[in-house]
Amino acid sequence: MKFLRSIANTLVSWGPLGVFLLAVLDSAGIPIVEGVDALLVLVAAANAGAGYLSAGLATIGSAIGSMFLYYLGRKGGGAYLDKRTQTDSGQRFRRWFQQYGLLTVFIPALVPAPLPLKIFVIAAGALGTNPYHFLLVVLAARVPRYFAEAYLGAQVGEHSWDYLRQHAWELAGVGVGLFLFLLLLIKLKNRLRARS
Repeated sequence: MKFLRSIANTLVSWGPLGVFLLAVLDSAGIPIVEGVDALLVLVAAANAGAGYLSAGLATIGSAIGSMFLYYLGRKGGGAYLDKRTQTDSGQRFRRWFQQYGLLTVFIPALVPAPLPLKIFVIAAGALGTNPYHFLLVVLAARVPRYFAEAYLGAQVGEHSWDYLRQHAWELAGVGVGLFLFLLLLIKLKNRLRARS
């Protein structure tokens, strides 16, 4: 515990650079639950300008780490998924993910709540999702998340993280609701396209 606290203190002292490093590591597959969010809020609470810089660097770091994990899935995840998706249900999952899978990347990347992300990043790579589309989805989710956390940290201070933690399940519920809404929009768009 003392060691982890020492690492956390070091990263806080590094400010935006610490947030960047943590974002790269977290998105690359090293599990650092809530680490980037908490560090970003702490940096923003100490210095609003550094908080916004940290949000930008966290976005870039998350994109770098996510692309690393995506390409790792592309190299090694394909064989694993090929074995697992030979059944009818596996083929349905494969078709579903190729059509709607980026939603399963977007929502957990956007909402600071306990939602799984890394497995869907690996699946996106393994199933050959377009890397540019994947990167755009990650950026579209991370920019509002990290800049909102920097704003919250700058306005509310150190208690921002407690607020986010206390409302984690509500945020997860919003994420699920947003997922269903976007899924409905995509299905509606596909139906309209099929008719015309």
